[in-house]
Amino acid sequence: MKQTVFVLLMGVVLIGCAAQPTSKPDLVRTLRSPAGTLPAAAAAMEEGNRLFVVRQWEPAKAQYEAAIKAQPSLAEAHYNLALVLDELGDRTAAKRHYIEAADLAPGHAVIWNSPPLRKHGKILIDPKLDDNFLTPKPR
Repeated sequence: MKQTVFVLLMGVVLIGCAAQPTSKPDLVRTLRSPAGTLPAAAAAMEEGNRLFVVRQWEPAKAQYEAAIKAQPSLAEAHYNLALVLDELGDRTAAKRHYIEAADLAPGHAVIWNSPPLRKHGKILIDPKLDDNFLTPKPR
């Protein structure tokens, strides 16, 4: 009896492990505007995020651009605009906005650790500065 239950249980486990997910999870997440954001920029960000979810790239792009116009220092707007530009295939402009977002928010973990930024980013080391932790030193 125990062997039969064990065999059935193992069969259920194997079938469960072999099942393919029915849908690919959406890994790209937009950022919300932080507290203290100007009302016009916050409204544009909220509308842009709503449009992003329904994959309306051009209208979302316009909203994020409006948010940046209202508050140029809003790193989240630059990041979200970069996501849209990536979806539209404009990699050069996307890279520019990913970098701008990272420059505006040096401690923002989501922006700095996001796959899109890692995809575009590259650590550049100034050869004149050999006294930094990124420069390999002979042992």
